Amino acid sequence: MSRSPSLPERPRLDLDPEMSDAERLSALRQHFERLREVNRELDDRLTEATDRRDDLQSEVDQLKRRNETLKTSSLYIATVEEVTDDGVVIKQHGNNQEVLTDTSPHLESQVEAGDRVAINDSFAIQTVLDDETDARAQAMEVDASPDVTYDDIGGIDDQVREVREAVEDPLSNPEMFAKVGVEPPSGVLLHGPPGTGKTMLAKAVANETDATFIKMAGSELVRKFIGEGARLVRDLFELAADREPAVIFIDEIDAVASKRTDSKTSGDAEVQRTMMQLLSEMDGFDDRGEIRIMAATNRFDMLDEAILRPGRFDRLIEVPNPDPEGIVKILEIHTREMNIADDVDFEELAEELDGQSGADIASLTTEAGMFAIRDDRTEVRRVDFDDAIEKMRDAEDSRSIPGHTDYQY
Repeated sequence: MSRSPSLPERPRLDLDPEMSDAERLSALRQHFERLREVNRELDDRLTEATDRRDDLQSEVDQLKRRNETLKTSSLYIATVEEVTDDGVVIKQHGNNQEVLTDTSPHLESQVEAGDRVAINDSFAIQTVLDDETDARAQAMEVDASPDVTYDDIGGIDDQVREVREAVEDPLSNPEMFAKVGVEPPSGVLLHGPPGTGKTMLAKAVANETDATFIKMAGSELVRKFIGEGARLVRDLFELAADREPAVIFIDEIDAVASKRTDSKTSGDAEVQRTMMQLLSEMDGFDDRGEIRIMAATNRFDMLDEAILRPGRFDRLIEVPNPDPEGIVKILEIHTREMNIADDVDFEELAEELDGQSGADIASLTTEAGMFAIRDDRTEVRRVDFDDAIEKMRDAEDSRSIPGHTDYQY
């Protein structure tokens, strides 16, 4: 244990009776200087002690507050369902339990149905919380526009036109719909095989429109706890209403809108509860305003009939694999920055690539460029495309073998 430094000794004054007056005056002056030096040192010690005392007092206060916090029971989040003469009906988050409880006297006039509140272990309301949108919903808002445009999408011109008519035109030219006297399509569902450009269409919409774009995957709406998925759906539509005009894009919607079954498991019940909330938000009693809904799936056969009926998705747009003419356009798009040799004929390549998706063709052009780089060339030749096609087909054959995974492709 360290000891505090000792205090300086008080100077002593010894005067010899035989000293002259000048010697006594000099001795007194020296004694006075020593007293001043000791006084300065004591002042410094006092300042240090005062600062240390303040620091210790601050630590003590902090420990006291922490101790009080530890002794105080935690509060739980709940939602006010109803305010009655007998009390307040709340639903606790997490376990979905409904309780009839009381509220603090100073909060009685502030509590209303729909409020988020904090309750104690006795379920008594202690605080009214701000009704904030779920942070997960806010995170799904796309801040920066994707760099995909309609010019980057080839082979699906008809689908692009239908999407623009259903999503862009109602936001950019609502007067035309009012003059004609028709309601714009309420939603667009894109369906087709993987890699045909459904998500790219949504990215192009996000880039070309001035509306707020909110993107989510259907799997993100499947939550562990009861009511969380439904609440997230509700928060997403509330966020869109606050940011309108807005476009909501739900990718892989089959994850949350698959056909309902008689299964009684908690997981299936929660998915169905989330889907019911989604259906309610899509065609609820309230006017949706300038909010357009897009969705995409490659498992159209799995979707529940309720999500497909008119009024929810008025346009069901199939996005198929491109025809030979579309393949040529896709090749032109993905090779416009490449140094292509004169022996490359896109129409001939399109005949060999019939039945492939847009994503396969985009990958093919990259692979052809890699073969040119392997041969230390800056020009991509027909042989490079032939080698890329052969590699693509070998990979397809490998994936068709049960239990085999081709890691090279």
